[in-house]
Amino acid sequence: MPSIKLLSDTLISQIAAGEVVERPASVLKELIENSLDAGATEISVTLAEGGIREVRVVDNGAGMEAGDLTLALRRHATSKIATLADLEQVQSLGFRGEALASIASVARVLITSRTHQAHHGASIRSEGGHEGAAEPATAAPGTVITVNELYFNTPARRKFLRSEATEFSHCDDVVRRIALVRPDVSFSLRHNGRVTLHLPASDQARRIESLLGVAFSATARVFEESSLGMRLCGCAGAPGEARASRDAQYFYVNGRFVRDKVATHAAREAYRDVLHGDRHPSYALFLEIDPAAVDVNVHPAKTEVRFRDSRGIHQFIFHSLTKTMARSASSAPVAFAAPLATTSRDSGAPSARPYYQHNLGIAEPVGRYVAAFGEAQRPSATGAFAAATAALRAGVPAASAAGENAPLGYALAQLHGVYILAQNMNGLVLVDMHAAHERIVYEGLKNALDRRAVETQKLLIPATLNADSLDVATVEEHGLTLAELGFDIAPLSPTTLAVRALPSMLAGGDIATMVRAVLGEIREYGASRALTERRDELLSSMACHGAVRANRALTLPEMNALLRQMEETERSGQCNHGRPTWYQMSLADLDKLFMRGR
Repeated sequence: MPSIKLLSDTLISQIAAGEVVERPASVLKELIENSLDAGATEISVTLAEGGIREVRVVDNGAGMEAGDLTLALRRHATSKIATLADLEQVQSLGFRGEALASIASVARVLITSRTHQAHHGASIRSEGGHEGAAEPATAAPGTVITVNELYFNTPARRKFLRSEATEFSHCDDVVRRIALVRPDVSFSLRHNGRVTLHLPASDQARRIESLLGVAFSATARVFEESSLGMRLCGCAGAPGEARASRDAQYFYVNGRFVRDKVATHAAREAYRDVLHGDRHPSYALFLEIDPAAVDVNVHPAKTEVRFRDSRGIHQFIFHSLTKTMARSASSAPVAFAAPLATTSRDSGAPSARPYYQHNLGIAEPVGRYVAAFGEAQRPSATGAFAAATAALRAGVPAASAAGENAPLGYALAQLHGVYILAQNMNGLVLVDMHAAHERIVYEGLKNALDRRAVETQKLLIPATLNADSLDVATVEEHGLTLAELGFDIAPLSPTTLAVRALPSMLAGGDIATMVRAVLGEIREYGASRALTERRDELLSSMACHGAVRANRALTLPEMNALLRQMEETERSGQCNHGRPTWYQMSLADLDKLFMRGR
């Protein structure tokens, strides 16, 4: 049996490099984070062959003196922490003191640096972990680190690297992730002599638009929430911007990009009510928390963290995003707060076109609910569609409670019995009337059930439906649960049920289909689960059957009533299944479509 021996420092560093230096992108991440810790405001990255042949990072940070260069390449040498107390509340991006040593052990490294106070700089070389002496060098203030031939001395590891294009894509992703949280720093990326990314220092809004795209920036919901010493801000992507993968999910803790299951699950749950199918939300979330409340020393790569109170973090993220996604169409936008941004993107000069052009005389709002019927008669966002339009059938058009500037505008016409066409200040609004009313009814049912005040409507003539023995047994066993949901159902015979009352919000819906769906849900999951963990699915099914159906002709006042309800209803931009309920076509879109001005 071989005797125990101490490993050499070089072999120790090479072993450590397996955890820290997975690929060129890992090298790039560590070097950029060192630049930011040094206070750099300008960072330039140059790559050759996807970073396999060369990774070069130039910054204008604090720089290093000649005596620090040798120590910088030693394992566990760092200027960022000195005691356990420092580690437990670390705020710098780097702190382990092993990244440069690990990189130097498996590559050829050249470091040139100069402090802002020095008249000249110094440089040091290392090859496979064997460094030379520091030498005087001409250099601008800051630091330049060049890493060549990654894994040149460990060919087995080099074989695991992917193609040049793949490795570059990972490097590009690293730069973008870091740049997203530091809009105050300018970044440039050059690959094989070609500039692929240039991000001047800016504010958070412009940086998000540059990196996540105009479509995301234009529709994302900016928010900021604070609770118990925590602050969460950022952009929650619109449900319509959801993707097939999680590649547009960015989560930061105290400025550090991390992949965290707690945050991912909280965000997913917050979007659950507005996402379609298996789509994944897109977002950029910035969490600020007491450094002592989070452990960043979980993995050498520092992309994982452990929260002291993971349940509290989950609830904070979930409720913050739920509140953000619940904004109705009439909600005022939230601006980025310092320090994430200082100004918002200029959206251009307002259109000189008039809001109302009196197209056929049907887009101009006249009269108000309150003026005609009093405050008590104004339709609410959670009332039944029939109740909301009862007054309108008397011939009084709807008007926004906020005045003529209604976010979704005023109805022009109905298209094929499916879509509502409306005109607002920005142009044309297209509304899927069934999807929109489905969300209105769904939110109304949720609110009413939470208050234990589901209003019922008795039927003058009970509706009867054929039923099997299981349906009859379910009615007899769960009468109280059905009453809580607003139903009054009784067996007439072993094969017949009589519906004597139902939730007023569902009046006019397909009663037979609705009742069978409710009974099936209760029978399959039990009354307790149906009203707790399965509540939303149950109410969604009820709303779907109770919403106004396609091909039903609506009057203009009824259409306007629906638009007003949408403006006051939470999550009204998506139906219960995550599909969009309305779409805006701006005047610019229409001009482009008809080639006006060309």
